[in-house]
Amino acid sequence: MQNKGFIKFLAVALTLVSVFYLSFTVVTNKYYKDAKAYSGGDPQLENQYLDSLSKKKVWLGYTLEKCRAMEINLGLDLKGGMSVIMEIAGQDVLKSLADNNPDANFNQALVNATALQSKGQNDFVASFVNEYQKLDPNGKLAAIFGTYELRDKIRPEMSNKEVSAVLKTELKSAYDHSFLVLRNRIDKFGVVAPNIQNMDKEGQISIELPGVKDPDRVRTLLQGTANLEFWETWTEAEIHSTLIAANNIIRDSIAASHQLPVTDNQLPAEADTLATAALKDFGANIDTDEGIAGQARNDMAENSQMPLFAALGIDPSQPYGYCIVANVPKSQMAKVDSYLNNPAVKQLLESSLISLKWTVKPQNEENDIYQLIALKINYVDGRQKPILSGDVIESAEVQLGSQNSIGRQSEASVSMTMTTDAAKIWARVTEENAPHGNLPGRSIAIVLDDAVYSYPTVQTAITGGSSNITGNFSIEEANDLANVLKSGRMAARAIIVQEDVVGPSLGQQAITQGFISFIIALLVLLLYLIAMYGLKPGAIADGALLLNLFFSLGVMASFGVVLTLSGIAGIVLSLALAVDANVLVYERIREEMRGGKALKPAVEEGYAKAFSAIFDSNLTSLITGIILLIFGTGPIRGFAFTFIIGIVVSFFTALYLTHLTYDKLLAKNKLKNIKFETKLSENLLLNPNFNFLKTIKWQYSISGAIALICIISFFPALGGRGLQQGIDYTGGRNYVIKFDHPVNTVEVEEKLSQEFEDNTPSVITIGNDNQIRVSTNYLIDSQSLSADSAIQVKLYDGLKNDYLPKGTSYDQFIQGDYIQTQSKVGPSIADDLTQKAIWAVLLSVLGIGLYILFRFRDISYSIGTIAALSFDTIFVIGAYSILWGRVPFSLEVDQTFIGAVLTVIGYSVNDKVVIFDRVREYAQLYPKRGKYDLFNSALNTTLGRTFNTGMASLLVLFIIFFFGGESSIRSFSFAMILGIIIGTFSSLFIAAPVAYNLQESKIRKAALKK
Repeated sequence: MQNKGFIKFLAVALTLVSVFYLSFTVVTNKYYKDAKAYSGGDPQLENQYLDSLSKKKVWLGYTLEKCRAMEINLGLDLKGGMSVIMEIAGQDVLKSLADNNPDANFNQALVNATALQSKGQNDFVASFVNEYQKLDPNGKLAAIFGTYELRDKIRPEMSNKEVSAVLKTELKSAYDHSFLVLRNRIDKFGVVAPNIQNMDKEGQISIELPGVKDPDRVRTLLQGTANLEFWETWTEAEIHSTLIAANNIIRDSIAASHQLPVTDNQLPAEADTLATAALKDFGANIDTDEGIAGQARNDMAENSQMPLFAALGIDPSQPYGYCIVANVPKSQMAKVDSYLNNPAVKQLLESSLISLKWTVKPQNEENDIYQLIALKINYVDGRQKPILSGDVIESAEVQLGSQNSIGRQSEASVSMTMTTDAAKIWARVTEENAPHGNLPGRSIAIVLDDAVYSYPTVQTAITGGSSNITGNFSIEEANDLANVLKSGRMAARAIIVQEDVVGPSLGQQAITQGFISFIIALLVLLLYLIAMYGLKPGAIADGALLLNLFFSLGVMASFGVVLTLSGIAGIVLSLALAVDANVLVYERIREEMRGGKALKPAVEEGYAKAFSAIFDSNLTSLITGIILLIFGTGPIRGFAFTFIIGIVVSFFTALYLTHLTYDKLLAKNKLKNIKFETKLSENLLLNPNFNFLKTIKWQYSISGAIALICIISFFPALGGRGLQQGIDYTGGRNYVIKFDHPVNTVEVEEKLSQEFEDNTPSVITIGNDNQIRVSTNYLIDSQSLSADSAIQVKLYDGLKNDYLPKGTSYDQFIQGDYIQTQSKVGPSIADDLTQKAIWAVLLSVLGIGLYILFRFRDISYSIGTIAALSFDTIFVIGAYSILWGRVPFSLEVDQTFIGAVLTVIGYSVNDKVVIFDRVREYAQLYPKRGKYDLFNSALNTTLGRTFNTGMASLLVLFIIFFFGGESSIRSFSFAMILGIIIGTFSSLFIAAPVAYNLQESKIRKAALKK
């Protein structure tokens, strides 16, 4: 064996690196235990304890804070928390740069470019410019973007290409700024070890927040643009006549749609009396029975002559002098919005300089009452402008009120200081709105991201630029508001396009299940090698496996890899591949010893002859891992990264360290009478002599029939069942909900259909019969911050009466007691993932085929491999199509499934490589043998390796399947089990026969030419 010195050096270096990085995890775990003991189970006290020691040097000169950053971090599926992918709206940036230019072609080009971006286009500016030129071939972008802001960068004479270059720079700057703003907000949010990074796709940002327990708060924090605006206000009396006119438009619209008679524009006396009485009744009910009140409102809205006033709950005959137009329950807000969004009503309000905005939170928490505020529109250059906007805030701090008589802290507020220029404008505006003579002071509304935070009445002019934002805030809400203001304004909207929320209880369950499956799988592998090859050879291989695990964890820690449940699966599978390397070497050594060679030369020959097959099989698996890393997302990338590390490390440990161990032990004569077999394995597949090529036509016929059945099953139009696509490829939301008792999914679906109107969710059992997964694409296109909350409310309302214990609150339902995980994939992400999945599979098969061609210099091997891998892929997908809904676990086609298919491809090709490697070897050893004998001999002599590797891998996968947890991991392991079985079949009965036929055909054609 050559280069022993380098191998020893590398082994020592890997050991030192692994010990160094893994030591931080050992140290931090000690402090975590101390913190738990100190806190008595109180998470807040636990965090306080750790924070108090964060700057203390605890290990090798490193502080506890630094140690925590260098430990092996657990992923969200093991720890609980929230993961999102955010997309910065490029169209918002360009609109802002163009100062909201109303040009029709400009705005249509933005819409078209946004649609292309959702389908995978990764250069927004190029798409926009191309679409604009299609709509207006002679259009000049310099005229669109020749704004005051860009006056130094875009000149009137510049070409569209030159303008495009400027826009790309500005958009990149906006993306970078948004990234920094989001990072600042997260840093101040108080999350331990958050992870934020730009993704490959333009404008997308990945954020992981371990331990987060309030997803709604995170969504609000991340998606706000911090677009702070100050607006003057109208009183209701000042806009009352306009509201009457708006009401008449709505009334006429309702009458037209329901074919009802329409009266004139005056409110009849009897209708006035009826409306007033009904509204008084509504007011009396508002504190006692919101459900009845809501129904009363609906009845009034649809049947009276004053639908708008009925929906608002105000008396049309009594104007009043406040900027609060109405106090409206949350349940009624959607109806009010639908009225106000009537195109004719919107035009009326805008022409009357009126903008109606909701308050950010309810004024009455008990009854969920929101206020509708009347803002006064200012038009500058034909566009709506607030009196102050943009980055006018220099600082923002939380102010706590004094304690009241019973010792409780009064509401928090946010004190803000403006820039010098803004302070001057603020002083003038407050002077104009302060009381003058008999005229009272007017309110100025403070609006952030289109919601009114407060509307203080001006008592006197405010100089110096300091003001307070009040609004019945809790300390937490005030902190979040100050955080958003201090972090700065986002360049554009940041929309959550993919989201996963994992409850901490499920995280602990995943840790337990993953750990159990891992330990069992490792023990089975260790015992399997001893059972098949004897105590000493098995122990040496086992030592290599344990070193493989140790080095893999050490390398992962040094790279800062986050350990997830799918990552654990990647480690376990890489151990199975390490077993494959040991099996290849040991089977070769057994062959040499049966041929009469002594132990030492047999060992040398075994390692030498197994090298090419091990190298090729590991490299093809590595190709698959890299493709998974490039095209996968979330858990699949976690699996791919650990899988790649495991492959590289296993190649080193299984091939070099074991060889080095045998050299040392043989030199010291410590390996006497070992045979690399036991009573269990000594006669297993000993000298098999199957004629694999005898029934090629039958093999092709059976394989073709299986493939045809699978392909038909893909297409419902041909009588097949189709595929159960997951939200990864359709867009939507998943909620895993755990109950205290078994539930019937059909009944749950019927209950939820009443809440979700015409969009009935899909409900399936996940794991035990008391746990379900609800899937829906309801409101998936909505960009409203309240869409997630609206769906959760519908879930709660649909389940609370029949499936939740009496008295279960909404907060208990969503914060871990029942909803275990939440996930969301937006349409743009779904389209992108679909394309990536298709490319990943195609490139994986093609890449492996090209590598086989490069290594074996014969296209017949590549064609045989591609044919077999294509069959494997079709079979696994077909099995999912045929079996979904017929087995007690999910068989959705999602990212996890595609990851499994690609792993099947990478694993399956190992068999083909080993067989073809043996054919090539025999062709060199026995040049006069015919192809028929060469292929049959190769298939028979590698059969022992095929059986042992397949059995070891199947044992591991069955353990993961039964003990590794629910949902994605179970689906992944099931696909792999199918893949190993069918991959073995395709190696023996498709890949080798196809290569044989092609080589025979080539020989016959060459003979005919002669």
